[in-house]
Amino acid sequence: MKRQNQSCVVEFILLGFSNFPELQVQLFGVFLVICVVTLMGNAIIIVVISLNQSLHIPMYLFLLNLSVVEVSFSVVIMPEMLVVLSTEKTVISFVGCFAQMYFILLFGGTECFLLGAMAYDRFAAICHPLNYPVIMNRGVFMKLVIFSWISGIMVATVQTTWVFIFPFCGPNEISHLFCETPPVLELVCADTFLFEIYAFTGTILIVMVPFLLILFSYIRVLFAILKMPSTTWRQKAFSTYVSHLTSVTLFYGTASMTYLQLKSGYSPETKKLMSLAYTLLTPLLNPFIYSLRNSEMKRALIKLWRRKVILHTV
Repeated sequence: MKRQNQSCVVEFILLGFSNFPELQVQLFGVFLVICVVTLMGNAIIIVVISLNQSLHIPMYLFLLNLSVVEVSFSVVIMPEMLVVLSTEKTVISFVGCFAQMYFILLFGGTECFLLGAMAYDRFAAICHPLNYPVIMNRGVFMKLVIFSWISGIMVATVQTTWVFIFPFCGPNEISHLFCETPPVLELVCADTFLFEIYAFTGTILIVMVPFLLILFSYIRVLFAILKMPSTTWRQKAFSTYVSHLTSVTLFYGTASMTYLQLKSGYSPETKKLMSLAYTLLTPLLNPFIYSLRNSEMKRALIKLWRRKVILHTV
């Protein structure tokens, strides 16, 4: 009977903010701008780092991977989200929902570990500058990047497969903007206790542990900043430190609130806003926080721009 009920659900309906149609129209314009800016900002970083050999060092190669993750994240979420906001109800197939959830978890999990690796890289560079070439050599860098991507793939494969093995007996309306685990799990007509234990444990390991390691690294970095002799350099470093910490806290904080309690007492609108914080805001802010404020990135961008202008004028 369970298998029969599950086979009856061939599609889901994404409701978005259909209870507030006026809000949907306004959000469509805002999200469209966010999508364009996010894709352009991260694409610029990918192009600049890829074409500039002087930036092929761990710090910028980590940023390159982060931008690839952010672009992929936006491509997976934003088109469907804009369609949902442009209509009252949007139909997504069973397979399409599976695929979207899979890639959200893949890129989200990869970003969790990648941000942790980037914090370790900055900790090594600032707190142990003399030993940095040994601590963060090419082999260590490659292992951290590969580990981040493989971890994301494993998390996505296990969690998405487990969710869609459950029977869905109806209704098939998802009160969300995209296929994310918590709202989809609410439609399951079976005991999800074991899955919730797994998800809680996984969130601790994938989200909270990297976040705590980042906080530890940033505390050490803060003490190193306070010891800087130059007031100007100290203020500049502290500004960068605060912006990094703000972005990281926003991403890990809202992600943990969403996944630590899959069937929490939050209202559907609150859950949607928390999801938007780490799926929209962090991909938008990260290019400006991590890269476009960086003087070396600015010089590389100007150099690339001038080279293109010269080629077009010749």
